[in-house]
Amino acid sequence: MSYNSIVANKSFEFSLKIIDLYKHLVFEKKEYVLSKQLLRSGTAIGAIIREGIDAQSKKDFLSKMNIALKESKETQYWIELLTASEYLDKDLNIINDCIEISKILTSIVKTTKNSIL
Repeated sequence: MSYNSIVANKSFEFSLKIIDLYKHLVFEKKEYVLSKQLLRSGTAIGAIIREGIDAQSKKDFLSKMNIALKESKETQYWIELLTASEYLDKDLNIINDCIEISKILTSIVKTTKNSIL
């Protein structure tokens, strides 16, 4: 899936990785609670970014990007928790993908705030 936005494309690819990770956690590790939280927040990032791209105003766009940023931070938390509890391997690169998306969203939020003020 290709969208005319780097963060939209990265978040879509990230969602696919989250879905695969969820399947691994449920079917291989038999973990059902934390994995569901990870699935919800990890796939919400891209959905909210898509909503923001079609926002009705700059303020609406900013609001959606802020929410997507919060979801990315929550997702990072679940990945860290699953790693600390040894459900996930420490060398898993998905945390880096999440951090990268968070950094991009932080930059978008800062730039948008400055353009509104």
